Amino acid sequence: MSIENFPATAAPIRVMLVDDHPLLRAGLAQAIAAQADMCVVAEAGNGHEALAAWPAARPDLAIMDIAMPGMCGVEALQAIRAQCPQARIVMLTTFGGDAQVRRALQAGAAGFLLKSSLRKELVEMIRTVHAGQRYISPEIAQQLASHLGASLLSEREVEVLRCAAAGNANKRIASQLAISEETVKAHMRSILAKLDANDRTHAVTIALKRGIIGL
Repeated sequence: MSIENFPATAAPIRVMLVDDHPLLRAGLAQAIAAQADMCVVAEAGNGHEALAAWPAARPDLAIMDIAMPGMCGVEALQAIRAQCPQARIVMLTTFGGDAQVRRALQAGAAGFLLKSSLRKELVEMIRTVHAGQRYISPEIAQQLASHLGASLLSEREVEVLRCAAAGNANKRIASQLAISEETVKAHMRSILAKLDANDRTHAVTIALKRGIIGL
């Protein structure tokens, strides 16, 4: 829908911006203010602020960074949708790791947008999501498609891999997680198989790239 065709009497799309970088929020707010059919009704610097501001702001949709201190975007998404199941929240990320995207979509995200694509996709995304559809950046959709059918790691396997990424040997991992060393080895074999990795270093590299674990 072009600005010229937007009905003058229609209410603008109410947008909340959630990101811990004020300059990014300012850039988004400026781009949204240039559109006749949308406006920014609230801003938040982290997930806790977004959760607190949501009831009063009553946005039609929120644009939320997935990586924020304190309460990350996925946690905030889950908390907001627990209170408001119809909430439409689009996640922002700097990279398109498929595991990260899957978690957000399973939590009810209305879309996923790469920060590098904001300039060309922001306005279309807002209108698409407000119309009740999902919006996923093409690059992110490609990542999802390339790992379609891949086995996801269990929560325990992710814990084991995080410990391994920190440089811990199997014995130390076993101690930290209160499991046997043989169980750690079994988890590592499963992790290598699921990620099609040659060794634990390769597994950590793959997991970081796909967003299964973070630094």
